[in-house]
Amino acid sequence: MLDYLIKGGTLVDGTGAKRRPGNIGIKDGRITAIGNVDEPAKETIDAKGKIVSPGFVDVHTHYDAQVFWDPNISPSSYHGVTSCFAGNCGFSVAPLSPETGDYLMRMLAKVEGMPLEALASGVPWDWDSFGSYLDKLDGKTAINIGFLVGHSAIRRMVMGEDTDKPASAEQLAQMKDLLKKSMAEGGMGFSSSQAATHNDGDGMPVPSRAATPEELIELAGCLREYPGTLLEFIPPIGTSGEERAKLMTDMSLAAQRSLNWNVLIVSKGGQKMIDAQLMASDYAEERGAVIKALTFAQPVSLRVNLLSGFAMDSFPGWSKVLALPLEERKKAFSDPEIRKTLVAGASHEKIPAPLRATGNFERMLVEQTFSESNKLYEGRMISDLTKELGKSASDIFFDIAVADDLRTTFLPSLGGHDDESWALRGKVFKDPRTLVGASDAGAHLDMIDTFAFSTTLLSEGVRQHKLLTLEEGIYEITEKPARFLGLKQRGRLEEGWFADIVVFDENTVGKGPIHTRNDLPQGAGRLYCEALGIQNVFVNGQEIVNNNELTGTKAGIVMRSGRDTETVLIPAAK
Repeated sequence: MLDYLIKGGTLVDGTGAKRRPGNIGIKDGRITAIGNVDEPAKETIDAKGKIVSPGFVDVHTHYDAQVFWDPNISPSSYHGVTSCFAGNCGFSVAPLSPETGDYLMRMLAKVEGMPLEALASGVPWDWDSFGSYLDKLDGKTAINIGFLVGHSAIRRMVMGEDTDKPASAEQLAQMKDLLKKSMAEGGMGFSSSQAATHNDGDGMPVPSRAATPEELIELAGCLREYPGTLLEFIPPIGTSGEERAKLMTDMSLAAQRSLNWNVLIVSKGGQKMIDAQLMASDYAEERGAVIKALTFAQPVSLRVNLLSGFAMDSFPGWSKVLALPLEERKKAFSDPEIRKTLVAGASHEKIPAPLRATGNFERMLVEQTFSESNKLYEGRMISDLTKELGKSASDIFFDIAVADDLRTTFLPSLGGHDDESWALRGKVFKDPRTLVGASDAGAHLDMIDTFAFSTTLLSEGVRQHKLLTLEEGIYEITEKPARFLGLKQRGRLEEGWFADIVVFDENTVGKGPIHTRNDLPQGAGRLYCEALGIQNVFVNGQEIVNNNELTGTKAGIVMRSGRDTETVLIPAAK
């Protein structure tokens, strides 16, 4: 007898092949039959009028800490994600020592926008090795999750407080040993970042930013000894195209593994910039390496505030002020002379194009305020307030923020919602040099809403803008990332493979309104949206979501490299 029979649906198998009617039989966690299946089952799912597809795969998340207080891994599980990867950007929480725990906690609070109070009270911080971290999570998650080994974590472990300088030969050897040990225990590979926006809890560059190219290449080279591993990297902003391409190519060649980098932003008039960034993939291909760019499934909506200061702390002159204690920071933001310096820094010519909008105060929307005196400004553009209040846009920005104890949420005008931007986005989705994802789920909880990438792609990219057929859209978030990551027997509807399955309505699938939920430890808040049109989510043959309600089943596994992933060799290694 089958455990489940999914009956009467339309199958889209993930390969890009045309849809077809059929049933699916599930037993012992696997798909046992596809097509004209009519065996008895303990439970039958009526999928008439619905699409039945493989579970969605999220390449880039930051659920490393949230998984302790939210083993359901929401909202991803509701949005049909059945497998995801965390530990990206160099920000794993393992390996760990008593000396590094507090630092990593404050770093995550700053650089990834996770409330410090939630990290302090919701995470035990009582493991040491990478393996002991994974062991604490085994059998407790609703979906499958794998963790990369973060550069900043191992650098802090080895170098202590001296991470602002190049590593010595001895320190590099220790880091390599620690990385190898972590991958032997199940780490999914190596992640790092050299992004100027990545600063720690003290406002200083995160440890990985001080690494030399030689250090990055040496660490990447450790991967070739461990099956089923891969590389993730955020390259330095502002480097020339060839310099950037060479570094990532050298890392890929050293590892004999593919590398994905974050993030390719698409908007109107950006074709030249896109071509320049995707050149890294062409450069790599010529040398037998593989580089893929992660790209958003939607226009970027980046909320900023002066409490975390993320993104703005990369502006000249801003990081020192943003590192001050709250009361001192408020005084600084109220000082006319300091404001002049900050305004000049926010419009500096060297600020990379993607970040410039966060320094354009006139074109900011006051999205959410917290003090009674500011309520009348909520939902209004600062440019309109300049006429009304007779002040400069920058003074209004700082005045509102200070009156809110710096908690005000501002929404810069990043664009990208027009038809031309969406058409360009569609070309990028189909480009073999890209992967759709960059969800950042679990991070920047007060800033971004890209966590719903799967339902956004199927609703806006497929249904609304018709950039992809449904079959193509499902391929982009199932088979394509699964094969890139080397996931074993996942990402496709195929007999004998794991039953990671989503049943949904193609006419209503999407995301609900973005809102703040105060459901983190200590009542801390996060941006959130419900999934629409998702009827059932199966992980390893067990139902975890039924009509937007969790069943309570923790069917996921903590994936380990080599056991749950296989090596995807680059051409140079074959």
